[in-house]
Amino acid sequence: MNKKIEELVIIGAGPSALTAAVYTTRENIDTVIYEKATVGGLAAITDRIDNYPGFPDGVEGFALASMMEEQAKRFGARIEYGDVGAIRDEKGIKVITVDGEKEVRAKVVLISTGSSHNKIGVPGETEYYGRGVSYCATCDGAFYKDKKIAVVGGANSAVQEALFLIRYASHIDLLVRSTVKANKVLQYKLKDYVDQGKITIHLDTTTDEIIGAENHVSGVRVTEKGVSKIYDLTGVFIFVGLNPNTSCLVGSGIELDKLGFIKTDLMLQTNIPGIFASGDVRSGATMQIASAVGEGATVAHSIREYLNDSE
Repeated sequence: MNKKIEELVIIGAGPSALTAAVYTTRENIDTVIYEKATVGGLAAITDRIDNYPGFPDGVEGFALASMMEEQAKRFGARIEYGDVGAIRDEKGIKVITVDGEKEVRAKVVLISTGSSHNKIGVPGETEYYGRGVSYCATCDGAFYKDKKIAVVGGANSAVQEALFLIRYASHIDLLVRSTVKANKVLQYKLKDYVDQGKITIHLDTTTDEIIGAENHVSGVRVTEKGVSKIYDLTGVFIFVGLNPNTSCLVGSGIELDKLGFIKTDLMLQTNIPGIFASGDVRSGATMQIASAVGEGATVAHSIREYLNDSE
């Protein structure tokens, strides 16, 4: 067993985690980040971010995430790749299980695991994932050049990703359960493509089944204003909200709210001393990059105070 005790282990490497790491390393707090997938989280796979301060013309999500990563590394943060499966507290020392067997010990843990895209839970969604079903426009959009696709959802993320996907697709059917709830700026941009006939909005529409042929999506069955219909297409992109990434907290004793987000106090500390949470995984988070970054700065100061008090 590794007997070394890290000062701070951050789980997740999204904007909140990377910001916290910038602050903690500048305070000479030894900081290691564990990430199982993509540094930058959902921000890194977002085509364009227009509401982050300091970029008047907007910024590509991957570029912003890369700059945050390089800044954290410049001050000494270490980024390790591994899947954290469990966390437990042993007499004040936090024990983190990585990749099923490795145990990492730390004085303090910051959970910034963010959120993942919700599934709609219909037949064909799981079967055709990666074969016409996608949750990432920037990852898969280029595969649908001059093809007809559907986007499921009507809030900011769905409309924003539809506006990106129309660069490639010949036509998009926007399948909206009730009404379009995106902000006015996005709705104005969306209307331009609707007027051009490139995007069709289907209101009061539920997605009932994703249909496939020859091991790939070939269509989608919907109920539109009470009428069952089938639209022939080759791709379905799903953007219907987010779920907190808290599966690693099962059995940890960390208190969650009824939706599975982590409860914290005003210092962003959980009910277990020395375990903190920030960003989209935290109960009450606004799911915005700017606020996640702000929480990263706040929690870094809380962690410093906790370490100072412990010493």
